[in-house]
Amino acid sequence: MYGTLSEPIRTQRLVLEPLAVHHADEMAPVLDDPRLHRHIGGEPLTLDELRARYEHLVAGPAPYHQEYWLNWIVRRVRDGQAIGYVQATVAPAPPGFTVTPASAGSTVTPGPPRRIASVAWVIGMPYQGFGFATEAARALLDWLLAHGVRDVVATVHPDNRPSAAVAARLGLRPTSETTDDGETVWRLPHPAP
Repeated sequence: MYGTLSEPIRTQRLVLEPLAVHHADEMAPVLDDPRLHRHIGGEPLTLDELRARYEHLVAGPAPYHQEYWLNWIVRRVRDGQAIGYVQATVAPAPPGFTVTPASAGSTVTPGPPRRIASVAWVIGMPYQGFGFATEAARALLDWLLAHGVRDVVATVHPDNRPSAAVAARLGLRPTSETTDDGETVWRLPHPAP
């Protein structure tokens, strides 16, 4: 569906650069703040661990998984500084998947097979509060929509107010669904047919 992800995405202040293993060198310090992991889980990875993670992500999933891992490093245009990342896992919608239109209470069963994208954004602590997460996540969402994805979800920890604000600015809405980790599932509503 997407082939090799090689196209950067540009916004007014940012460039989203397709992930490569060498990005670990500059991303390790960006992600090396325990406060950043408070709501996304885990601990900062060492440089070697981050390189191994990026090698895994760049290699992608096995073909039988029928999904795509799309990852970009977020860079400021003005100085080329790496400030975070955005990612999307695009997979076939699960069996029985339905869509609730934004302005209707009825549920619409999709016709042809659908793909669902699970998106995430992470911006390093020194770069938060400038709107970079919203700008980068909006660019990712626009790219996905332009490439045929209509169903988008994000999971946000209930105490992560900044990330919830980004999700809301993107037009995603919280649902009553939660993950095993207690995160709230946010969905992009669909217009009524």
